[in-house]
Amino acid sequence: MNEKNPNLEGDWRHFSACIGEDPELFFPIGNTGPAVLQAEEAKRICMSCDARVKCLEWAMQSEENFGIWGGLTEGERQAIKRRSKRSRVAPE
Repeated sequence: MNEKNPNLEGDWRHFSACIGEDPELFFPIGNTGPAVLQAEEAKRICMSCDARVKCLEWAMQSEENFGIWGGLTEGERQAIKRRSKRSRVAPE
């Protein structure tokens, strides 16, 4: 249970720091130039969010392929998935 928001166990989206922000901020196009700055700004908002962990869990479970979720880009989430898959593969 979240100490700041005891109801966070419900719909985490009601407690997200991105409420009221332009949704496009969290969906940068590309990964160079202005898109890097855009992603960094979105991540700063995520880092102050009480719902960040729930948001990331949702994105990972639903295999969200686009945007910044839980403070991570799609590439960062894919890297976590790859590492997780490798660690589950037992050496023969």
